[in-house]
Amino acid sequence: MKDFDKRVNSTVIDGHLHIEGIYNNKGEHFLNGFEEYRNTKGLKRLNIAALPSGKRDVANNILCAFYKLAHPQDFAHGGLTFKEYPVNPNEKTDMSPLTQYKELMEIGFDGIKLLEGKPQVHKVLGIPLCHEYFDEFYDAIEKDGTHLLFHVNDPEEFWDPDKASEEIKKLGWFYGDGTYASNEEVYRQIYAILDKHPNLKVTFAHFFFYSKQPQKLEALFEKYPNACVDVTPGGEMFVSFSENPEYYKEFFKKYSNRVLLGTDSTFPYSADDMMWICDRVYRYFATTDTLKSFNGCEITGIDLPNEFRENIFHKNFENRVGAEPKKINKEALKRYIEKYKHLIKEKDYLEEIERLTKELL
Repeated sequence: MKDFDKRVNSTVIDGHLHIEGIYNNKGEHFLNGFEEYRNTKGLKRLNIAALPSGKRDVANNILCAFYKLAHPQDFAHGGLTFKEYPVNPNEKTDMSPLTQYKELMEIGFDGIKLLEGKPQVHKVLGIPLCHEYFDEFYDAIEKDGTHLLFHVNDPEEFWDPDKASEEIKKLGWFYGDGTYASNEEVYRQIYAILDKHPNLKVTFAHFFFYSKQPQKLEALFEKYPNACVDVTPGGEMFVSFSENPEYYKEFFKKYSNRVLLGTDSTFPYSADDMMWICDRVYRYFATTDTLKSFNGCEITGIDLPNEFRENIFHKNFENRVGAEPKKINKEALKRYIEKYKHLIKEKDYLEEIERLTKELL
């Protein structure tokens, strides 16, 4: 590794990144937006997870596909998009979840990313995540063995008016006003999906927000053989890890084949920000260093033995998603852009996508 601790030599895949802009404040284009981070940290591969739902739109899938076209060594996960909210499950449309899944796979995405379990998106979606509207979609993913990266819920204190900080409330992440589904209800919907599709190859982002109750996660692992989590921060997650160091060291040994590394770094974050996040996650698992970390706390690394660390850092991702990324099918991407471009809300995104289409397709 170039910039990781020289005491440790590990291969690392960052399995959870996003694109949310065309240029950063340095004028760098999103197609080059992760190169300083990648090269400085010596990362083997990146996985860009699209976010085309909620406040975003289909443009995010398209940008991620162009990124993957420009960087064929990297992976990308595409997501579902909706022409309006709340979703009408009875409407006949050529945008069904199953149809979109097939289109994304034809383009060459390596998996599916769902943000629909995040409270804001779940709220506007207007139907349960386990609604029969999604059944054929989940059936196909399960049958094909396609990897599903699923954001479900947020930290449980975000529902509690006495525990949610003023910063969280300003960000719009307080869910205890009665207009959002409860934390428990969203989990109920997810377990209903898993009971119907027990072999779904799903990775729940952010440790499934179970860092304060890991026994529930252990039960999940025992019941559903293909369910995993990633350790993409959530700062509260690493606070919980640090409060129970011996328990979590044994947990990560026992379940090292069920945990994936990610950072949630997002272009146009600066490369310094991306590297700081990755450094915290990496050093937690690979060293015994004590360092300032998320939410202003200190964490002390658990120095996992190499055989367990390598699973978390890259092998689990490769085993679930593939050793080599799929290639982008340019003709399929052109068809997708033509079909969905009328749903792009912002003029600058549409103009950039039209420019890239002429230049790269």
